[in-house]
Amino acid sequence: MTTHGPLWRVSIGTTPEAEEAVTELLQDFFSHPASSYTDVETGAVTVMLYLSGGRAMGKKRRTAAALRQRLAQITTCGLDIGTGKISVQRIRRENWAESWKRHFKPIEFGSALLIKPSWSRRSPKKGQAVIVLDPGLSFGTGQHPTTGFCLQQLVARHQKLKQRNAHGAFLDIGTGSGILAIAAAKLGYAPVEAFDLDAEAVRIARENSRKNGVSRKVNIRREDVMKMPRRWNKKYDLVCANLISTLLVAERRRIVSRLKPGGMLVLAGILKREFASVQVAYEACGLRLVASRTEKEWRSGAFCFGE
Repeated sequence: MTTHGPLWRVSIGTTPEAEEAVTELLQDFFSHPASSYTDVETGAVTVMLYLSGGRAMGKKRRTAAALRQRLAQITTCGLDIGTGKISVQRIRRENWAESWKRHFKPIEFGSALLIKPSWSRRSPKKGQAVIVLDPGLSFGTGQHPTTGFCLQQLVARHQKLKQRNAHGAFLDIGTGSGILAIAAAKLGYAPVEAFDLDAEAVRIARENSRKNGVSRKVNIRREDVMKMPRRWNKKYDLVCANLISTLLVAERRRIVSRLKPGGMLVLAGILKREFASVQVAYEACGLRLVASRTEKEWRSGAFCFGE
């Protein structure tokens, strides 16, 4: 994001059910990463992005009308988008920073990991790895239930590997902001690899890894999960795939082929009502569900090979 010219905030009010679809809508419409936050009291979700320069300006009515058409397409898929309220506002840059400070606070994952925005003065506990990641400029800050579950499993798996004096190889499919790969590198996983189809996500993930001092420990690349070789000799102790359920089911064999015997596969980005079909698909590949969490409209799961 540039530091010159006007700054615009484009936001859409929606529901947890339609959060992912609306986020993809905004990202596709503006070719720019979007973020979201949930009001803990009302459960309402706001998906937003910030733009510098002239991409949202002066065309506010046309922009809103075009977005409303896209939202209508989402409803035809059976998703409840809630209010679908669209807002296009020109704001002061200092207000942009302050608005995120109200919603994003540091998050701890046990004594192993602390994730905080750059403005936080929170100090880590002894031995706690720290990730500095600001919202608004990237996908994923640990706030979303699906990302949070992945981070919990990442920490838990690391503790088990540590007991065996093993580092553990890690693969992040659909890396977004790079938060999982950065966390893995900070905790001591090696090697750490991550990829995403979105070129902007890859750029941001690489920048975030650089800012967190792990760019030499993380291999982040652009890749399409649908074009990965079905068979792959390189295996990983932990694989995280935070993707939509249809993609998880369609590409299950490619994803499972990356997992070591005795490894763990964490699947996220799944709507609660769609989880059963994902579970059945992966159990058919020889995996069994060993951990799961449901929060709001989302359910995530961790799988290992059956006995």
